[in-house]
Amino acid sequence: MNNRPSTRFLFVSSNTTPWGGSEELWSAAAAELARKGRRVSVLKANVNRDEPRIRRLIELHCRISDLDQLRIFSRFPRLRRAASMFITAQRLAQLTLEMKLFNPGLVVVSQGMNFDGLHYANACRRMKKPYVLIAQKAGDVYWPDDSVRARMRKVYSAAEACYFVSEHNRRLTEEQLGFELPHARVVRNPFLVPWERRSDWPSAEEGLRLACVGRLFPAEKGQDLLLRVLAREKWRSRPLSVTLYGSGHHRVGLEKMTSYFGLTSVRFAGFVDDVPSIWNDHHGLILASRCEGLPLVLVEAMLSGRVAVTTNAGGSGEILEDGLTGFLAAAATEDAVDEALERAWQRRGEWRAIGAAAADAVRELVPPDPAEVFAGVLRAVVQEIEN
Repeated sequence: MNNRPSTRFLFVSSNTTPWGGSEELWSAAAAELARKGRRVSVLKANVNRDEPRIRRLIELHCRISDLDQLRIFSRFPRLRRAASMFITAQRLAQLTLEMKLFNPGLVVVSQGMNFDGLHYANACRRMKKPYVLIAQKAGDVYWPDDSVRARMRKVYSAAEACYFVSEHNRRLTEEQLGFELPHARVVRNPFLVPWERRSDWPSAEEGLRLACVGRLFPAEKGQDLLLRVLAREKWRSRPLSVTLYGSGHHRVGLEKMTSYFGLTSVRFAGFVDDVPSIWNDHHGLILASRCEGLPLVLVEAMLSGRVAVTTNAGGSGEILEDGLTGFLAAAATEDAVDEALERAWQRRGEWRAIGAAAADAVRELVPPDPAEVFAGVLRAVVQEIEN
């Protein structure tokens, strides 16, 4: 096998949980590169070797290293918080050693936000190792403080390329930096539904059903806004139900809020691996998000031919055309969500046709295999570095 640095890719994930949706892109691209004969090394905290994506990388002979070598901190959260500086230093030391031993041609730093992996990228910059940044989300409510912003400017300026999942996220990051990023590009995430069009449509004999899919985290995903809207009298009296899919530390609180409002049309289904099955018996998606990159669930609902009602958060308005391929709430407020849902309700007889239009439109914006496309982009970056 070719052992030149150009054949080696090091992926570093800033996600500190066993797995997160922000990791779909880097892991799928890493698998694609490994399949094409490139050597791949991965650094990630809290590695779960039973996670299907991690298992796939191991089967492809990728080297997987856990950034949390001292698991005692994982078992005792309070101790972890107190030792955060020590943990960061230990992770950076491990990254530094890996770059020296593995000698990658390119380091790919995957961030859940647009500045939570800066310390990893900065280590690459200091060692003069070529690196690119992925930012899966940038939020108007998440601004780096001035000390972080100084490092952010250096890291983004020195990157070979910066990848964002929406134009909104790219633009907001440039605003936070105070300068344009000529080497920025919008990329698409892998999706968890088939590319082939669906022709089925759920029965509506027992009412219309919407799915709210996402981490149970109201600060970003806005499930509390949705519950307040559904608590309004007109929605109580209509044959419309909502299923909340996802897990998170706020499930009990949201369940208690549902009980407080006396909502009988809302149920919690938890996390499901089989995403396509969600659309077997739901007519559409509803999101009241306050903050997004580009909701993967929105792409999946549109690919599945389902109508979507969503706030104009992140890149949602970039792929959904209000009134034609779905319904867009102007803001993450109760009144705006109610207004968009009301417009959708008044056109409920058109939902199947709107879903079909959404299925056509999204296929013009998203490639059939985003991971293959992104892997090609990374190979091109390395070739440009060599030239």
